[in-house]
Amino acid sequence: MVNNVAIKVFVVEDHPVVRLGLKTMLESEPGIAVVGMAASGSEAIKTIPSATPDIVLMDLRMPEMDGLQTISALRAQNPHLKIIVLTNYHSDEDVFAALQGGAMAYLLKSASLNEVLSAIREVQAGGRLISESIAAQLARRVSRIQLSPREQEVLGFVAHGLTNREIADLMHLSHRTVRNHVVNCLDKLEVKDRTEAAAVAVQRGLVSLDRSS
Repeated sequence: MVNNVAIKVFVVEDHPVVRLGLKTMLESEPGIAVVGMAASGSEAIKTIPSATPDIVLMDLRMPEMDGLQTISALRAQNPHLKIIVLTNYHSDEDVFAALQGGAMAYLLKSASLNEVLSAIREVQAGGRLISESIAAQLARRVSRIQLSPREQEVLGFVAHGLTNREIADLMHLSHRTVRNHVVNCLDKLEVKDRTEAAAVAVQRGLVSLDRSS
């Protein structure tokens, strides 16, 4: 609580039990006021402006509109809105997209109430916070040999089961160039074949199997 004013929190979570649980836990703490809740991204976009929260707790996986899309839309409405991601998902792709989209903290739902409260207070004070496990994950990613944008694009097609010839046609490249990119991907990911490369790429969040993304 700053200057005896409660921190106003808005919860965006599609699971009703989790949503109500968060509300109950947060409101049991002094200096925290839950000013609204939403079960979807679209509902959040409609209701958050009038609720004027200080902090938004945002799930990532929701129907209709996911958390990343919602963060982008909310930040477009209000660039100063402070958003904390609270989710079960922590692939590199999710973490980086959320932080780049404007989230100021990234927590897993396995976090304790004290960790959530610490994040809320830290972000309200203008800071940023990610859990220790996510920080370690990001450090491992930074230390890895990075794929070039072209290699990552090729790897995405590999993960979707395309052959080198099909990839070459789609990317307007020679078959030999695509083959070299695939070989480089296998080498950098330290895997033996295309199937393993695809599995590792998805696991690490380097590519998404969602064709609509």
